[in-house]
Amino acid sequence: MRTIVKFWMSVSMVLLVSACGYKPSSHMIQNVFSDTVYVEVIVDRAEPENAPFIKDEMSRLVYTRFKGRVVSKAQAESQIRLSYAGSTFTPLSYKEGYVTRYRANTRVKFDMVTKEGKVSKTISSIVDSEIQESSLTSSALRTEAIRIGLGKALDEFLAYVSAKGMLKETK
Repeated sequence: MRTIVKFWMSVSMVLLVSACGYKPSSHMIQNVFSDTVYVEVIVDRAEPENAPFIKDEMSRLVYTRFKGRVVSKAQAESQIRLSYAGSTFTPLSYKEGYVTRYRANTRVKFDMVTKEGKVSKTISSIVDSEIQESSLTSSALRTEAIRIGLGKALDEFLAYVSAKGMLKETK
């Protein structure tokens, strides 16, 4: 009996989603970007270790969300240039005079060449994090907070591009 109910619920969900005209964000992104994309990451001198992380994540997102291919600049019809503009850390709480919690604000600038022309967008993301007494652990947590912030910025970028694609489709 349960399998029949699950089956009909699944069928009704598929019908509901397909009947209302739902289109995934990857479809909307394709309205903005071509199939071939060149990804360039401008390295921040203060924190060069984050450049490979950003490049790999952006390449993964182009493949999984854009349904595109990362190619050389000469072959690309669209381009994305990412500039990691640094991070600031703000103490949020103290214990016995030491910072125990902080907020990392990460900024990333996106310069894009799309089907519509050139577009720029700067995105800031915020991550709250705990800090440990050990300086080695604190350094690792700091790097992790920056990477979480960069991941959030990339997700927000995808939402921005998807919204632009939806607006283009409705015109």
